[in-house]
Amino acid sequence: MVVIRLARGGSKKRPFYNVVAADSRNRRDGRFIERLGFYNPVANEGQENLRLALDRVEYWTSNGAQLSPAVTRLVKEFSAKAAA
Repeated sequence: MVVIRLARGGSKKRPFYNVVAADSRNRRDGRFIERLGFYNPVANEGQENLRLALDRVEYWTSNGAQLSPAVTRLVKEFSAKAAA
């Protein structure tokens, strides 16, 4: 099954997450199918902390991909920000 989840990057105490579509059997930070965006929870003021390709997220969900709970929250947040 394909799942859209966060893959952690960055250094110690400075997390950076890539939003990826991956096979659920692969490791969290392992091989993925497609990178769909990023999330930087410790971004400085004036820096972009969230970017998603909503069209690609919609494509994967229409083909049966499941969203992780964290990604579901981020998609809602980004779509509300994009609509405003």
